Amino acid sequence: MRTEDAAGHDLRHHGDAEVRDDGAALVDLAVNVRADTPPGWLRERIAASLTGLAAYPDGRAARAAVAARHGLPVERGLLTAGAAEAFVLLARALKVRRPVVVHPQFTEPEAALRDAGHTVDRVLLRAEDSFRLDPAAIPEDADLVVVGNPTNPTSVLHPAASVARLARPGRVLVVDEAFMDAVPGERESLAGRTDVPGLVVLRSLTKTWGLAGLRIGYALASPEVIAELERAQPLWPVSTPALAAAVACVEPRALAEAEAAARRIAADRAHLVAALDSFAGHGVRVVRPADGPFVLVRVPGAAEVRRRLRGLGYAVRRGDTFPGLGGDWLRLAVRDRGTVDGFVRALGAALAPPTVP
Repeated sequence: MRTEDAAGHDLRHHGDAEVRDDGAALVDLAVNVRADTPPGWLRERIAASLTGLAAYPDGRAARAAVAARHGLPVERGLLTAGAAEAFVLLARALKVRRPVVVHPQFTEPEAALRDAGHTVDRVLLRAEDSFRLDPAAIPEDADLVVVGNPTNPTSVLHPAASVARLARPGRVLVVDEAFMDAVPGERESLAGRTDVPGLVVLRSLTKTWGLAGLRIGYALASPEVIAELERAQPLWPVSTPALAAAVACVEPRALAEAEAAARRIAADRAHLVAALDSFAGHGVRVVRPADGPFVLVRVPGAAEVRRRLRGLGYAVRRGDTFPGLGGDWLRLAVRDRGTVDGFVRALGAALAPPTVP
């Protein structure tokens, strides 16, 4: 299903579209899921849960575990079928008059709001400002504000203090932290904060742990907001294997592994950015500082470069489906150095002018 805005942005286009069908054999730099996941110990935990599939899912233990991971009581957490379900619940359950989405960012929040009948206003962050958040740009009468941190696709990590400044009495502030566990130390996270009025933090366990096909995430908010979202959910919304994964992924061992992975991603990202800087003479520009497991790159003639890269065996994410971006943008997932080095060679070939017979 396509959801397009007046400018023709396909809000339902996501990176997985680049590696379906004829793209299945490509080296994937389009999808922001960690490549070496899920680890063996997590697969074993999920497999062990399959013996309980005859019983209806019981999410109480998993719900308590994810709340406790952030130092919160169980009534402040809600498990969802991925963060995407949480956007739908927010759009359907909350009675808001003027929702505002800060772009460019993940487009599902706006698509869900539109599908629920809301008229959505946008605040567009600017490339010349390195897509940094300006709290003063948010309309004062906005009663729902959605912002990503770190933001997909820009990889910008906004200061927690700047994000918290968006909060107001009578306003719901939704912070999409789907990639925060890929940031070393999870610095600038608002998860666990109870002093920010109207705060809703959304988390995903699918990116770092390679569980996109399992669908597991959660929302953290006041008990009143959590109760409203829960009433909008169907019965048994999270499967037994996903519940087992939720418990496993917030245990101390998993948190330590995620932190190690975040530091490895930071090093691999630095390697990727340095390599991309070598193409500055071709007009290639990386949005920086980048803090997510992906980078946003301005490339003249990006559509043709993307097409050539596919011919050379690499899939990258087009940027023009994100409001606030145009046809000269690509998003690249951070991969290991060997994969990056191969990609950089392909990018050099894709940027070279075609030979004349």
